[in-house]
Amino acid sequence: MAFKLIISQSENSHQLEVEADASKKLIGMKIGEEFDAAPMGLAGYTLCITGGSDKNGFPMKKDVEGSRRIKSLLSGGIGFEPRRKGQRRRKTVRGNTISDDIVQINTIVTKKGSKSIEDLLKSDE
Repeated sequence: MAFKLIISQSENSHQLEVEADASKKLIGMKIGEEFDAAPMGLAGYTLCITGGSDKNGFPMKKDVEGSRRIKSLLSGGIGFEPRRKGQRRRKTVRGNTISDDIVQINTIVTKKGSKSIEDLLKSDE
């Protein structure tokens, strides 16, 4: 299973396709955990998982345990943006654990490497 890895660094974001062998290390990790990005070709970088979405487009939510998909009553935040005060809606969200059903993982840079991400991604091509 390959993932799309979205890496945000200050104002810039980069998209990276993670191959199957490197993606197996991410399965089972939760939102908020940090990991070394060297297997993805980003030597020296440490990334923190901030969210993601599954194959049907449902977002991951930090307070839903596991990798299950549930219908939750939301009053705002990830998955629902209320139009008026007090509005709530039942929406489907995915749990906080990465599984085979996840296709996109959103991350932020917590530790920078010696080279910039642009240079590392260009050298892979």
